[in-house]
Amino acid sequence: MDNEGIGSWLERRIAMTPKNEALVFDGRAVTYEEMALRTRRLAHGLRTLGVEKGDCVGFFGFNDPAALEVMFAAGLLGATYLPLNARLTAEEARYVLGDSRCTTVIFGDQQADVAQELAQSDTPVTTWIGLGDSWSSHTYEGVRAGQPDTRIDEQVGLDDLSVLMYSSGTTGAPKGVMLSHGNMLWNALNQLLAQDMTSKERTLSVAPLFHIGGIGGAVTPTLLNGGTVVLLRKFDAGVVLDTIEKERITTFFAVPTMIQELWHHPRFADADLSSLRAICVAGAPLPEALISPWQDRDVAITQAYGLTETAPSVTMLSSADVRTKIGSAGKRTFFTDVDVVRPDGSSAEPNEIGEIVAKGPNVMLGYLNQPEATARTIVDGWLHTGDAGYFDDEGFLFICDRYKDMYISGGENVYPAEVEAALLRLDGIREAAVIGVPHEKWGETGMAFVVADDGTALDAETVRARLREKLAGFKIPTFIQIAEALPRTATGKIRKPDLRTSAREYLLTAGG
Repeated sequence: MDNEGIGSWLERRIAMTPKNEALVFDGRAVTYEEMALRTRRLAHGLRTLGVEKGDCVGFFGFNDPAALEVMFAAGLLGATYLPLNARLTAEEARYVLGDSRCTTVIFGDQQADVAQELAQSDTPVTTWIGLGDSWSSHTYEGVRAGQPDTRIDEQVGLDDLSVLMYSSGTTGAPKGVMLSHGNMLWNALNQLLAQDMTSKERTLSVAPLFHIGGIGGAVTPTLLNGGTVVLLRKFDAGVVLDTIEKERITTFFAVPTMIQELWHHPRFADADLSSLRAICVAGAPLPEALISPWQDRDVAITQAYGLTETAPSVTMLSSADVRTKIGSAGKRTFFTDVDVVRPDGSSAEPNEIGEIVAKGPNVMLGYLNQPEATARTIVDGWLHTGDAGYFDDEGFLFICDRYKDMYISGGENVYPAEVEAALLRLDGIREAAVIGVPHEKWGETGMAFVVADDGTALDAETVRARLREKLAGFKIPTFIQIAEALPRTATGKIRKPDLRTSAREYLLTAGG
């Protein structure tokens, strides 16, 4: 085949395992052959509407088989796939569509109003396709209807742009991360090797497909290897437990909040987890309190560290090490080199904190329309992650924090992640987040937000006293707020900008 990219994966699969289940959604299964033929017809339909090689095709919606079909169809045509966060406002989406020069968007029913507002404004989009019956001039099934299922074989190389995924924009306007077909392939191979995945996997896909973990954490590795993806529209702990039982799920990708909600669900104790081999967790280190309930039921827990810019694999902590190396991000994945460097670029010694850098065939092409940002981020082939960390004496990577989240208290560097880890080791604390805030004497100090376990009463002084047994005095937060919940993104990451807003309001009220 002339197409070496992700669009050829289903074509190559049907030559090997055409009758194997590829995808299950809402109780309906499709084989690799069926999925490939549906994707071919969609690609022909998109081409009829004017989509050509090099164009950008967006999907704006929650998890749906159409998201994967659009990704593979774009790959067949040599077009770029743009997954848009289903929760974007019209203003946010308008920026992404304009920056990416996206010409075609497929949208879900829940995004119809925002899509209609966008269609009436100034964007480069010329074709709007609705998954259901809506205002759009084209429907998804209508675009496919009547199209041939003949094979399309465009010239697509591994270095060509495959997926354009926008960062969350926490440090400014969102940046378009350009991932090549090779990036997607090498990440999938990294994941297969790191997680010991086989062609017999029945992988539950519940993380949003508009985030790199949702696509690259388990879905593309499973489909590359001929396994089955069982897709859920969104996360619901009860539905996940039911699906594990009914579909005999063997593995899935999750973030810590999902693991916590599953454990706290009333059905967890009686749920049939006998088919579940392993869970890969990413986003933040898991405390032992969340590891034990799963491992006690013979479910292996692995922990991953990655970024959108690496598609996402960088390191993996194996299930064998997850209890002895709590808080570690593990060791490098097979095809990715990892180092910790000083500001001058030299390698740090073991236990010396520096910036984590990564190099390998899964590292992005760069940021769209931002050559300066690309040049700052990728230096001599090494991707500078912006994360601070260190290797221990055995070569395990530990992430301290984002460099920008570090604060200086009385001349001492304090990494919030270290303080958060200490808080999570205290009995009765379920969640914790720490930020730096201004302090008249020390310059900066810590403010911690903690959530108690159900039925546990916490007070700031008790928490602070217990921390003194674990941390140096300058690391102990001056302010500790007991919260009912922490604000989180769609992928379960704590929204620290929201906490900083709460901190400013608290300090103004308290006269701090």
